Formats: sequence, structure tokens, C-alpha cells
Amino acid sequence: MPSHNPARTTSAQPFRISLAEAIRTGVALMALAAFALSYDALRQMATASHIHPALTYAFPLVIDGFIAIGIGSLLVLRTAHLRARLYVAGLVSLATATSIWANVLHAVRLNQQTGHTGLLLDDVTVGVISAIAPLALAGAVHLYLIVQRRPAHPEPQTPAAINRLLRPRPGRGSAAPQPQPVEEVAQPQPEQVAEPGKQTVERSGQPSATYEQVVEIGRTAPLGRGGRVSRRRMEEAVRAKGLGAGKDLLERAKKDLQAELDAAQADAA
Repeated sequence: MPSHNPARTTSAQPFRISLAEAIRTGVALMALAAFALSYDALRQMATASHIHPALTYAFPLVIDGFIAIGIGSLLVLRTAHLRARLYVAGLVSLATATSIWANVLHAVRLNQQTGHTGLLLDDVTVGVISAIAPLALAGAVHLYLIVQRRPAHPEPQTPAAINRLLRPRPGRGSAAPQPQPVEEVAQPQPEQVAEPGKQTVERSGQPSATYEQVVEIGRTAPLGRGGRVSRRRMEEAVRAKGLGAGKDLLERAKKDLQAELDAAQADAA
């Protein structure tokens, strides 16, 4: 068995943390550069649209700032209703398209009006290049938020958490009871609970049903009040098969079958 080296783990953890910080810093600088490029074009568009000179600075903030806030809202609402997520995504797409359109129009118009003394580019190339800044801004904000939400110190897995991950969920029509962690299973009473796969004989002369038999028969028994599993009806169904079962065994099977029924109803909903 390979030995665990604490020194290697300790030295690797600061490296992962510093790498994440370096990525966040680089993405933030890229977002600032993209915002500055888009800001210049949008402010000139605001001036050309006859917005008051003292307020032209706010026009780029409204458009590109809305893109950043909208992307953050999408990450926060990732578990919300689909209609809400589609609404926010539509607003972010509209703001991004507006920023791209304004940057492209600004670059194309300047390319048409400016006298060229150096490298000459056509309007399509100029427009594509000018669209890089707003797209880079949206992508950088999204990437920064994703890296920021990733924990630098992963939480250790506790035994209870591991049991929850390894425990299979009961499905519809499952043929076997769901296993429970060892620490959560109550100690059975020898005179009342039969071991799985082993039959005993009750004092009345009837053979005692095993746990698997009780569960299998209980699935065919009618439900009780409120559509819940009834121990009395389970017992009647077991005795109708010529078998016997103790109170604790029936109660244990009833709890497992009720959990199985609740899970199936939740999946159907």
C-alpha cells in the first residue's frame, strides 16, 4: 500500500491556491482591458448621439456594466425556474448584442471617414476586430465568477457524507430493499427478526417469513389510510401466504417500503 506523504500534500495545496489567485488576477486584468476598449468606443457613440457631454461616461457603464451584472445573476439563478433563467439570459444577450453593434458601427464609420496613410482594412475586418472587446469582456466576467466560486480549500468528506453518496436511491419497482449504513441500523431482536435468507418456525407452527419475503409480499398489499403503507395489511398479506412475521420485522419492512413509495412519488412529481 503506498504511503501517504503529508509534506507533499502541504506543499501542493499552496501551489493550487496561488495558481487560482493568478488566474483570477489575469482574468480581472483582461476584463479591465476589454472594458477600457469598449468604453472608448461606446463613449464616442454617446457623444455622436448628442448625449450631454457630462453624462457620456455613463453610457458605457449602463451597457457593459449590465452585461457583467447579468452574467453574475445567471450564475446565482442557476437553480431557479427555467422561465426566470431564460428571462435573465435574454437581457444579457440583448445587452451584449447592443455593445457589439455599437462597437462595430463605431469602427466601421471611423474606417469610412478617416483618411488612410498606413494599413488599410475593409469594413468587415474592422467590424470583426471591434467586436472582440465586448465579447472578451463578457467571457472574462463569466470566467472570473466561475473561478471565484470554486473553493480553494475543498471540504473533507465525512463518513456521513460518504454514506449519503454511496446509498442508492430507491427507484420504481425496485426488487430489493435499500441498504442502510451499519451505524444507522438498529440491532434486531433475536426472537422477532428473522435473518435474511433464513426461515424459522414460530410457536404457532407457521414458518416465519424472511425479511425479503415480507418486503416482496408488502409491495402487493393494499395501502392504508392516506395512501401510506399499513403494517396491519402487510401482516394480513403475509399470513395469507401461510407465513408469520414478528412485529419488529413488519415495522422495519414498513419503513423501507414507505421510503420507497415516497421516493417514487417524488420522482413522478
